[in-house]
Amino acid sequence: MRIVQIIDSLEIGGAEKMAVNYANALSERLEFSGLVATRAEGNLKSQLNSSVSYLFLKKTKTLDFVAAFRLRNYCKTNRVTHLQPHSSSYFTALLTKLIYPTIKIVWHDHNGLSEFISTQKSLVLKLASFFFSGIIVVNFKLKNWAEKELNCSQVVYLPNFTLADASVKGETVLKGTAGKRILCLANLRDQKNHFFLLEVAEKLKLTQPDWTFHLVGKDFKDAYSQQLSDFIVQKRLQDSVFIYGSRNDVSAIISQSDIAILTSKSEGLPVALIEYGLHKKPVVTTNVGEIPLIIKDGENGFITGAQDETAFYEKVNQLINQPELRVQLGDALYQTIKAHHSEEGVIEQYLNWVKSL
Repeated sequence: MRIVQIIDSLEIGGAEKMAVNYANALSERLEFSGLVATRAEGNLKSQLNSSVSYLFLKKTKTLDFVAAFRLRNYCKTNRVTHLQPHSSSYFTALLTKLIYPTIKIVWHDHNGLSEFISTQKSLVLKLASFFFSGIIVVNFKLKNWAEKELNCSQVVYLPNFTLADASVKGETVLKGTAGKRILCLANLRDQKNHFFLLEVAEKLKLTQPDWTFHLVGKDFKDAYSQQLSDFIVQKRLQDSVFIYGSRNDVSAIISQSDIAILTSKSEGLPVALIEYGLHKKPVVTTNVGEIPLIIKDGENGFITGAQDETAFYEKVNQLINQPELRVQLGDALYQTIKAHHSEEGVIEQYLNWVKSL
C-alpha cells in the first residue's frame, strides 16, 4: 500500500496533528507515505519526518480542478493506492477520484459536530460517501452517525494517538508564576467552550489569586475571539488569563504547566488530552465525546458535566490544594495513554483494516 494523507492546512490543530502522525507512522512501515496540504501550510510542516513525501496544492477554491489534476499527477507519479483525507478535505480527494478512478478514498472524520452540519454540507458529504472505500471515526457517536447517514458500509473507530515531541525547540515562556499554571490546549472556537473556562477562572481568582490560566491554540481573529477578549477585560481577568495563539513548541508548553484542562462542549477524541497524559499532567475535563473512555473520575483525572462550572472549579481547586494528588493522577493517566493510545497498537489495527477493504 502507498498512502497519502490530505489535510486543508498544517496549522496546529487536532485533525492536522493526526494527519502528520499518520504520515510519520506509515513512513516507517510502508514503501511510500505522503502528506498533501491543500490550502495552507503551517507550523506542523516542521514535524513531518524526512521520509514523508510532501506536496502543497495551493488550492484557492472549492471546485479547483487545477489542484485536483496536480494531485492526480502526484498520485500517478508515486503510484499512490489510497488517499486518506481528514475532515473537510474529503472533497479534494473526491475531485481527484473523479479524474483518477483507481485511487481509493479512506475518509478520516475528526469533527465532533458532524452530526450537526448544515443540510447542504450534509448532502454533499452523503453523495461523496458513495465513493469512499472506508471511513475512520474518532468516537462511537460519529460511528453510529456514519453508519446511519452515509453511503459506505466500512466504518471503523480508531482512537487518536500521538507522541511527545521534544525535538521542537522550546520558545514559548508562559506568563504567571511557575508552579501555579493551568493550561488549556485548544483552538479558539465555539466547540472548545472557552467561556466556560473563563467562568471557572473568575471563581478561582477569588480563592487562588496566584494561579493563572493559559490558552494555547489558533486564534482565528473572529467574533468568538473578540468576545473572549472582551469578557476577560469585563471580568478583570487580564492578570489571570493569557491567550497565546498557535504555538509549535507544545511539549515545552505542557511541561511548564501544572494542571491541564479541557472545557469542550463537543469533542471527538482530543489529541490534547493524549498529550497531557504523555506529560503526566493532572487533568480536569468535561464529559463529552470519547473523553469518558479515557478519564475515569478520581482514578486518572477528574471529569465533570459540560455545563457544570461549579463542579469544574471545585475539581481544579482540589488539585491546587493537593500536590500529591496531582502527581498520582498524572502518573495514572500516563499509564492509561501508554496502554491504549500508543502508535503501535492503533497503526497495526489501521493497516489490517485498510488491507481488508
